[in-house]
Amino acid sequence: MASSTSVPAASLCSTRVLSLRTLTRRPLRTSSLTTKRSSLKTRICAKLADKTELKYNKVGDSDLVISEITYGTMTFGEQNTEKEAHEILSYATERGINALDTAEAYPIPMRKETQGKTDLYIGSWLKSQPRDKVILATKVCGYSERSSYLRDNAKVLRVDAANIKESVEKSLKRLGTDYIDLLQIHWPDRYVPLFGEFFYDFSKWRPSVPFVEQLKAFQELIDEGKVRYIGVSNETSYGVMEFIYASKVEGLPKIVRYIGVSNETSYGVMEFIYAQKLRDFRRLSVSKQLQSAS
Repeated sequence: MASSTSVPAASLCSTRVLSLRTLTRRPLRTSSLTTKRSSLKTRICAKLADKTELKYNKVGDSDLVISEITYGTMTFGEQNTEKEAHEILSYATERGINALDTAEAYPIPMRKETQGKTDLYIGSWLKSQPRDKVILATKVCGYSERSSYLRDNAKVLRVDAANIKESVEKSLKRLGTDYIDLLQIHWPDRYVPLFGEFFYDFSKWRPSVPFVEQLKAFQELIDEGKVRYIGVSNETSYGVMEFIYASKVEGLPKIVRYIGVSNETSYGVMEFIYAQKLRDFRRLSVSKQLQSAS
């Protein structure tokens, strides 16, 4: 396993986002909020100092070994200037973080006027860095009728070979690199409840790009040396299972990473979302059984 500079956890306390509400159930008076925040941060940092140093984990059965904290960059170009982005990236990597997460859709909120700035800021910073020391993860958009501006000639974004290839070529150009360490599907091509939509709406079902077809498109990019590994994001349990099954049966690349529900989501909401994903799995399983019987 690759090794890297050990980093005391205390030096990372400024990057940890903790909620006062999760640490105390007693209501705080406004007049004492600032003082209590400062005291709480001091205690948190002291506690972190007692813990083990920053760890590095192998991603699936790939040869990617990433820091336990991956730096997300979706504010670059919207809330952060290029200079600020460079300072943040340098601060993070100097303290042992070796993995950066971006996407063709960034920054957030998605707007045609700012799209791609996140990649451009990372790319200009990357010029002064040893490329093999930075694990770069990015994402290709899923189905979208509102973000066609991401492609040269498309009315709807799909996760098919043409869209994936164009997305990767443009990402490589913005980032100023000739390969992506981890390419992920940002959200599925088929309909699933996403981004604040909690219930499965059967009326929104639509034909989707087959899982095998998506994997074949990734295989071409891997063969060309433009992508090392692939993953999925905002995917359901059913979708993950289908990708794994398709890769096994067809001998296609496996997904090595799954970005699911944020760990900041409450347990109750996670249970609820799990139930919705299970509904997606059951509905599609029944659909397949009916197709087989007909």
